[in-house]
Amino acid sequence: MAILSVKDMTKTFGGLTAVSKVNMELQQGELVGLIGPNGAGKTTAFNLLTGVYEPTTGTVTLAKNGVSKEIQGMKPYTICKEGMARTFQNIRLFKELTVLDNVRIAMNQNVRYGMLSSLFHMPSYFKAEKELKEKSIELLKIFHLENKMDELAKNLPYGEQRHLEIVRALATEPVLLLLDEPAAGMNPAETAQLTDLIQSIRKQFNLTILLIEHDMSLVMKICERIYVLDYGQIIANGTPEEIKTNKRVIEAYLGEEIDNA
Repeated sequence: MAILSVKDMTKTFGGLTAVSKVNMELQQGELVGLIGPNGAGKTTAFNLLTGVYEPTTGTVTLAKNGVSKEIQGMKPYTICKEGMARTFQNIRLFKELTVLDNVRIAMNQNVRYGMLSSLFHMPSYFKAEKELKEKSIELLKIFHLENKMDELAKNLPYGEQRHLEIVRALATEPVLLLLDEPAAGMNPAETAQLTDLIQSIRKQFNLTILLIEHDMSLVMKICERIYVLDYGQIIANGTPEEIKTNKRVIEAYLGEEIDNA
Protein backbone atom coordinates (compact mmCIF):
# COMPACT_ATOMS: atom_id res chain seq x y z
CA MET A 1 0.00 0.00 0.00
CA ALA A 2 1.37 3.40 -1.02
CA ILE A 3 1.63 6.03 1.74
CA LEU A 4 0.79 8.74 -0.79
CA SER A 5 -0.98 8.30 -4.10
CA VAL A 6 -1.66 11.32 -6.31
CA LYS A 7 -3.76 10.82 -9.44
CA ASP A 8 -4.28 13.47 -12.14
CA MET A 9 -3.99 16.31 -9.60
CA THR A 10 -4.77 19.59 -11.38
CA LYS A 11 -5.17 23.15 -10.17
CA THR A 12 -6.36 26.07 -12.26
CA PHE A 13 -6.54 29.70 -11.18
CA GLY A 14 -8.92 31.36 -13.61
CA GLY A 15 -7.45 30.67 -17.03
CA LEU A 16 -4.04 29.65 -15.64
CA THR A 17 -3.21 25.99 -15.05
CA ALA A 18 -0.60 25.92 -12.27
CA VAL A 19 -0.45 22.14 -11.88
CA SER A 20 -1.63 19.74 -14.58
CA LYS A 21 -2.48 16.06 -14.17
CA VAL A 22 0.27 15.31 -11.67
CA ASN A 23 0.67 11.65 -10.75
CA MET A 24 2.95 10.57 -7.89
CA GLU A 25 3.26 7.60 -5.59
CA LEU A 26 5.39 7.23 -2.46
CA GLN A 27 5.94 3.92 -0.72
CA GLN A 28 6.51 3.46 3.01
CA GLY A 29 9.91 4.73 4.10
CA GLU A 30 10.90 6.33 0.79
CA LEU A 31 12.75 9.64 0.59
CA VAL A 32 11.65 11.25 -2.65
CA GLY A 33 12.65 14.56 -4.21
CA LEU A 34 10.50 17.01 -6.16
CA ILE A 35 12.64 19.35 -8.23
CA GLY A 36 12.23 21.81 -11.07
CA PRO A 37 12.80 25.42 -12.14
CA ASN A 38 11.43 28.36 -10.20
CA GLY A 39 7.75 28.74 -11.01
CA ALA A 40 7.38 25.10 -12.05
CA GLY A 41 4.58 24.55 -9.51
CA LYS A 42 6.43 22.70 -6.74
CA THR A 43 5.14 24.72 -3.79
CA THR A 44 1.68 24.82 -5.38
CA ALA A 45 1.79 21.01 -5.44
CA PHE A 46 2.69 20.99 -1.72
CA ASN A 47 -0.18 23.39 -1.02
CA LEU A 48 -2.56 21.06 -2.84
CA LEU A 49 -1.33 18.03 -0.93
CA THR A 50 -1.65 19.76 2.45
CA GLY A 51 -5.03 21.43 1.97
CA VAL A 52 -3.94 25.03 1.48
CA TYR A 53 -5.52 24.75 -1.97
CA GLU A 54 -8.14 22.29 -3.16
CA PRO A 55 -7.40 20.50 -6.44
CA THR A 56 -9.65 21.48 -9.32
CA THR A 57 -9.63 17.83 -10.36
CA GLY A 58 -7.82 14.69 -9.29
CA THR A 59 -7.38 12.74 -6.06
CA VAL A 60 -4.87 12.65 -3.22
CA THR A 61 -4.86 9.48 -1.09
CA LEU A 62 -2.97 9.14 2.19
CA ALA A 63 -2.51 5.85 4.06
CA LYS A 64 -2.15 5.65 7.83
CA ASN A 65 -2.15 2.50 9.93
CA GLY A 66 -3.04 0.44 6.89
CA VAL A 67 -6.10 2.55 6.01
CA SER A 68 -6.18 4.69 2.86
CA LYS A 69 -8.27 7.83 2.70
CA GLU A 70 -8.83 10.49 0.05
CA ILE A 71 -7.83 13.81 1.60
CA GLN A 72 -8.30 16.34 -1.21
CA GLY A 73 -10.66 19.09 -0.05
CA MET A 74 -9.91 18.56 3.65
CA LYS A 75 -8.73 21.48 5.78
CA PRO A 76 -4.98 21.66 6.52
CA TYR A 77 -5.47 20.85 10.23
CA THR A 78 -7.53 17.77 9.32
CA ILE A 79 -4.89 16.57 6.87
CA CYS A 80 -2.30 17.07 9.61
CA LYS A 81 -4.33 14.85 11.95
CA GLU A 82 -4.55 12.26 9.18
CA GLY A 83 -0.73 12.02 9.23
CA MET A 84 0.77 14.57 6.82
CA ALA A 85 3.00 17.36 8.14
CA ARG A 86 5.05 19.99 6.34
CA THR A 87 7.58 22.76 6.66
CA PHE A 88 7.54 25.95 4.61
CA GLN A 89 9.90 27.64 2.18
CA ASN A 90 9.59 30.79 4.30
CA ILE A 91 9.92 29.94 7.98
CA ARG A 92 6.57 30.12 9.80
CA LEU A 93 7.30 29.70 13.49
CA PHE A 94 5.39 31.27 16.37
CA LYS A 95 8.26 33.70 16.77
CA GLU A 96 7.03 35.38 19.95
CA LEU A 97 6.69 32.03 21.74
CA THR A 98 9.46 29.96 23.24
CA VAL A 99 11.15 27.12 21.42
CA LEU A 100 9.44 24.65 23.76
CA ASP A 101 5.99 26.16 23.29
CA ASN A 102 6.33 25.96 19.50
CA VAL A 103 6.69 22.20 19.85
CA ARG A 104 4.06 21.77 22.57
CA ILE A 105 1.45 23.55 20.45
CA ALA A 106 2.03 21.07 17.64
CA MET A 107 1.48 18.20 20.07
CA ASN A 108 -1.84 19.55 21.36
CA GLN A 109 -3.81 17.79 18.64
CA ASN A 110 -2.96 14.52 20.43
CA VAL A 111 -3.78 15.58 24.01
CA ARG A 112 -5.63 13.04 26.14
CA TYR A 113 -7.65 15.30 28.40
CA GLY A 114 -10.94 17.06 27.77
CA MET A 115 -12.18 20.61 28.21
CA LEU A 116 -13.43 20.08 31.75
CA SER A 117 -10.11 18.62 32.86
CA SER A 118 -8.35 21.64 31.39
CA LEU A 119 -10.72 24.20 32.90
CA PHE A 120 -10.63 22.73 36.41
CA HIS A 121 -6.98 21.59 36.29
CA MET A 122 -7.80 18.02 37.15
CA PRO A 123 -5.03 15.40 37.67
CA SER A 124 -5.42 14.12 34.10
CA TYR A 125 -4.60 17.62 32.84
CA PHE A 126 -1.35 17.89 34.77
CA LYS A 127 -0.34 14.35 33.84
CA ALA A 128 -0.92 14.93 30.13
CA GLU A 129 0.83 18.31 30.16
CA LYS A 130 3.86 16.75 31.86
CA GLU A 131 3.98 14.05 29.17
CA LEU A 132 3.72 16.67 26.41
CA LYS A 133 6.61 18.63 27.87
CA GLU A 134 8.79 15.54 28.21
CA LYS A 135 8.07 14.43 24.64
CA SER A 136 8.77 17.95 23.35
CA ILE A 137 12.14 18.06 25.09
CA GLU A 138 13.06 14.64 23.70
CA LEU A 139 12.36 15.91 20.17
CA LEU A 140 14.41 19.04 20.80
CA LYS A 141 17.33 16.89 21.94
CA ILE A 142 17.50 15.21 18.52
CA PHE A 143 18.24 18.62 16.99
CA HIS A 144 20.39 19.79 19.93
CA LEU A 145 17.89 22.51 20.82
CA GLU A 146 17.00 21.43 24.36
CA ASN A 147 19.32 24.02 25.91
CA LYS A 148 17.42 26.77 24.08
CA MET A 149 13.90 25.61 24.89
CA ASP A 150 13.13 28.75 26.96
CA GLU A 151 14.38 31.19 24.31
CA LEU A 152 11.97 32.96 21.98
CA ALA A 153 11.90 31.31 18.57
CA LYS A 154 12.74 34.60 16.85
CA ASN A 155 16.05 34.77 18.70
CA LEU A 156 17.39 31.51 17.29
CA PRO A 157 19.97 31.65 14.49
CA TYR A 158 18.50 31.05 11.04
CA GLY A 159 19.69 27.44 10.77
CA GLU A 160 18.23 26.55 14.16
CA GLN A 161 14.90 28.13 13.20
CA ARG A 162 14.87 25.78 10.22
CA HIS A 163 15.54 22.86 12.56
CA LEU A 164 12.80 23.97 14.95
CA GLU A 165 10.29 24.00 12.11
CA ILE A 166 11.12 20.35 11.38
CA VAL A 167 10.84 19.51 15.10
CA ARG A 168 7.40 21.12 15.18
CA ALA A 169 6.30 19.06 12.18
CA LEU A 170 7.57 15.86 13.83
CA ALA A 171 5.60 16.73 16.96
CA THR A 172 2.35 16.09 15.08
CA GLU A 173 3.40 12.42 14.68
CA PRO A 174 3.20 12.29 10.88
CA VAL A 175 3.54 9.27 8.61
CA LEU A 176 4.46 11.57 5.72
CA LEU A 177 6.70 14.62 6.08
CA LEU A 178 6.89 17.28 3.37
CA LEU A 179 9.99 19.50 3.45
CA ASP A 180 9.83 22.67 1.34
CA GLU A 181 13.41 23.82 0.62
CA PRO A 182 14.78 22.99 4.09
CA ALA A 183 18.33 23.98 3.10
CA ALA A 184 17.37 27.41 1.74
CA GLY A 185 19.69 30.08 3.13
CA MET A 186 22.01 27.61 4.82
CA ASN A 187 25.78 27.55 4.45
CA PRO A 188 27.55 24.32 3.35
CA ALA A 189 28.25 23.19 6.93
CA GLU A 190 24.62 23.70 7.95
CA THR A 191 23.44 21.90 4.81
CA ALA A 192 25.69 18.92 5.56
CA GLN A 193 24.31 18.75 9.10
CA LEU A 194 20.75 18.99 7.78
CA THR A 195 21.40 16.15 5.33
CA ASP A 196 22.47 13.87 8.19
CA LEU A 197 19.47 14.92 10.29
CA ILE A 198 16.97 14.16 7.52
CA GLN A 199 18.39 10.70 7.02
CA SER A 200 18.43 10.13 10.78
CA ILE A 201 14.84 11.16 11.49
CA ARG A 202 13.55 9.11 8.57
CA LYS A 203 14.92 5.97 10.20
CA GLN A 204 14.14 6.94 13.78
CA PHE A 205 10.51 7.89 13.11
CA ASN A 206 9.82 5.45 10.27
CA LEU A 207 8.90 8.37 8.03
CA THR A 208 8.17 8.74 4.37
CA ILE A 209 9.58 12.06 3.13
CA LEU A 210 8.85 14.23 0.10
CA LEU A 211 11.44 16.96 -0.40
CA ILE A 212 11.53 20.13 -2.48
CA GLU A 213 15.07 21.43 -2.80
CA HIS A 214 17.25 23.41 -5.22
CA ASP A 215 20.52 22.17 -3.71
CA MET A 216 21.24 19.37 -6.15
CA SER A 217 24.11 17.95 -4.11
CA LEU A 218 21.69 17.37 -1.23
CA VAL A 219 18.95 15.98 -3.48
CA MET A 220 21.24 13.59 -5.33
CA LYS A 221 22.82 12.40 -2.10
CA ILE A 222 19.74 11.48 -0.06
CA CYS A 223 16.81 10.97 -2.44
CA GLU A 224 16.09 7.46 -3.72
CA ARG A 225 13.74 8.70 -6.43
CA ILE A 226 13.12 12.11 -7.93
CA TYR A 227 10.12 13.67 -9.67
CA VAL A 228 10.83 16.62 -11.96
CA LEU A 229 8.16 19.27 -12.43
CA ASP A 230 8.19 21.81 -15.26
CA TYR A 231 5.38 24.18 -16.17
CA GLY A 232 3.12 22.32 -13.76
CA GLN A 233 3.68 18.89 -15.31
CA ILE A 234 5.80 15.91 -14.29
CA ILE A 235 8.39 15.50 -17.03
CA ALA A 236 10.51 12.76 -15.43
CA ASN A 237 10.56 10.28 -12.56
CA GLY A 238 13.48 8.07 -11.65
CA THR A 239 16.59 7.45 -9.61
CA PRO A 240 19.17 10.23 -9.17
CA GLU A 241 21.36 8.62 -11.84
CA GLU A 242 18.45 8.43 -14.28
CA ILE A 243 17.50 12.06 -13.63
CA LYS A 244 21.09 13.25 -14.10
CA THR A 245 21.20 11.79 -17.58
CA ASN A 246 17.66 12.64 -18.68
CA LYS A 247 17.99 15.02 -21.62
CA ARG A 248 14.62 16.65 -21.04
CA VAL A 249 15.51 17.37 -17.40
CA ILE A 250 18.91 18.76 -18.38
CA GLU A 251 17.28 21.12 -20.89
CA ALA A 252 14.50 22.20 -18.54
CA TYR A 253 16.39 22.51 -15.28
CA LEU A 254 19.78 20.98 -14.56
CA GLY A 255 21.74 22.47 -17.44
CA GLU A 256 25.41 22.74 -16.54
CA GLU A 257 24.66 21.70 -12.95
CA ILE A 258 24.64 18.12 -14.19
CA ASP A 259 28.41 18.00 -13.96
CA ASN A 260 28.50 19.25 -10.38
CA ALA A 261 25.55 17.45 -8.83
